[in-house]
Parts: sequence; C-alpha cells; structure tokens
Amino acid sequence: MARLTIEDLKKIKEKQHATFTLREGGYRAKVTVHMGTCGIAAGAREIMAALLDEIAQSKAEDIITTTSGCAGLCAREPMITVEVLNKPPVKYGDLTAEKLREIFKEHVLGGNPVEKYALVAGSETTY
Repeated sequence: MARLTIEDLKKIKEKQHATFTLREGGYRAKVTVHMGTCGIAAGAREIMAALLDEIAQSKAEDIITTTSGCAGLCAREPMITVEVLNKPPVKYGDLTAEKLREIFKEHVLGGNPVEKYALVAGSETTY
C-alpha cells in the first residue's frame, strides 16, 4: 500500500476545505484522525488512507476529514474521533483498516456508534 506524503495530505486538506466552504457547514459527519507522532508510529497514515478510500467509494460529499495531534492516549493509537451532527462525538482506538471500515459504514454513514471499538463518547465537540 502506498504511503501518504505531506503533499498528498495538503491536497486532500485543500479539497476537503473547498468542499466544506461550498457547503457552508452543511455536513453530516466529521472524522478526525489523530496524527501525533505516536499515532503515525502506530499506523494513523494507514487509517487515513482507509478512511479516504471509504469516502471515495461511498461517493459521500458531506463528510469532513481532518487531522489532529496527539490526543493523550498514546497506548490506544491509532485513533479517530467521529462527530455526527447533533450527536455526541465518539473516540475510537486501537484501530486497524478493517475496524475503520466497519466504523465508517455503521457510524459515519449509518449514524450508529460501534460500541465494541469506542473508547469514550461525548468528550469533545466542535459543533
């Protein structure tokens, strides 16, 4: 599997930002991939690649992806936080590409958190 470069991430960020701006905040979900040093070492790039692949396959245009630094739970990396409109955010940890795909289908697209992979719900929000 090809690794994402900084330039790839910048292009993805610009495309997502442009989409977000056009929609004026009318998105249904935001997925944050925690990409601190610990997250990257644990496989956050693979998680981001799997997430972008799932978004492309679903053809969903109302899902925002973003990155953050370390979330303070280095032992549970790689992690993501899923925020669905009008629902508490859910942080998932110890992820693999397969787990990410399940979370994407169940939570991001379906609106139902996947409790077996969830670390915490309701701890943060940007809405």
